[in-house]
Amino acid sequence: MAGYGMLIIKKLVDSRVKTAMEIVPASLENIRLGAEILKRGGLVAFPTETVYGLGAVSFFPEAVARIFEVKGRPRFDPLIVHIASQEMAFSLWQRVDSRVEILMKKFWPGPLTLVLPKKEVVPDIVTAGLPTVAVRMPAHPVALSLIRMVDLPIAAPSANRFGRVSPTSAEAVKKDLGNRVDLILDGGKCELGIESTVLLMEEGRFFLLRPGALSVEELEAVVGKVEMVSSSRRILSPGMTRKHYAPSLPLYLFEGEVREFPLSEFGNFAVLAPFPICEQGENVFVLSQKGDLKEAASHLFALLRELEKSSFQGIIALPVEEKGLGRAIMDRLKRAASGLVKVEQGKVVFIDK
Repeated sequence: MAGYGMLIIKKLVDSRVKTAMEIVPASLENIRLGAEILKRGGLVAFPTETVYGLGAVSFFPEAVARIFEVKGRPRFDPLIVHIASQEMAFSLWQRVDSRVEILMKKFWPGPLTLVLPKKEVVPDIVTAGLPTVAVRMPAHPVALSLIRMVDLPIAAPSANRFGRVSPTSAEAVKKDLGNRVDLILDGGKCELGIESTVLLMEEGRFFLLRPGALSVEELEAVVGKVEMVSSSRRILSPGMTRKHYAPSLPLYLFEGEVREFPLSEFGNFAVLAPFPICEQGENVFVLSQKGDLKEAASHLFALLRELEKSSFQGIIALPVEEKGLGRAIMDRLKRAASGLVKVEQGKVVFIDK
C-alpha cells in the first residue's frame, strides 16, 4: 500500500511538472510539490528575502549540473548552499570558529553568506573545486519551509541567465529561464532586492568577497576588522566576475560629482539616480525618493529590468557614496556597466570597458 501511495505522488509530481511553467503561488501544497521535485533531482525557483534562487539538492551532482546548464553559468563560479538550521551548516563545514558562531546567531536567518572549509560530503561541482563552501540561512518563510521539507541543503544561485540582472519577482524568473525550470514558486517581490553579503574566514581573518544587503559596518561592529579581498585572487564566491548583473541596454556609470551631471546632454538615455537630483526630467528614474539606501538597493534590479523594456539608447547610472549599502549598490553598477561616462572640458566622453 505504501508503494502504491508513492506511485500516486510520483504521478502527481510528473503531471504537475509538465505544466510547471505556469507560475504557482507559494502555498503549502505547492511548497510540498517543490520539495518532491527537488528530492527527485529537479530544479525549483523559489523566493528569498534577497533575490529569487534556482535550487537543486546540493548532494545531487547531476541536478546541480543542470543549474549551470540552465543559467549558462561557467563551472568555475561556485554556488551558495542554503540551509534551514545551524546543524545543517555544521554538517557541511569542517570546523567552525567561535566568531563565526557569533555571526550566525546575530545575522541568521538573513542576508549573510559564510565561506569556510568544506567537508568531503559536499560535491566539488557545488564549490567549483574549491576547498571551501559558501552557506547561508535565508530569512524567507517559503525558502525555509522548502528546505525543511526536503531536509537537505539546497544549492541555489540567482534564478536568471548568467551575468544578467538578478530576479526579484517570479515573473522575472520566467522571463529569463522560460521552460527550463521544473517549478517556480511565487512568493511575491523580494524584500531586500539585492544579494547577500559574502564573508570568507581564512587563517583567523575575515575577508569581504561580495558586498551585499548586510553592510561591512554592521559586520565589523560584531567581529572587528573585515578586509577587502584582493581582486587578483581566484573567484571564491558568486558575483566576483568582472561583468555581472548586466541589463540588455548598455549601462554607463557616471564619473564625477552628481551636482555637475549635465542632464540635458542625455535625452536619449535613461538616467538612473539613487536619490532625487536637482534637475528632473522624464528620463530620470529615482531609486529612492526618500534618500534611503535600503530602499534604493531594494529597487535597483527591478528598475533595471523595467528599463530594459524601454526605447532608450542606454542607461546612465549616477554614483552613490561607497559606504553602508552604497558599497553593494556601486559593486552591482560597476559590474553591470559597459563603461564610464564623464565630462571633460565641457564635452561628454564615453569610455567603454
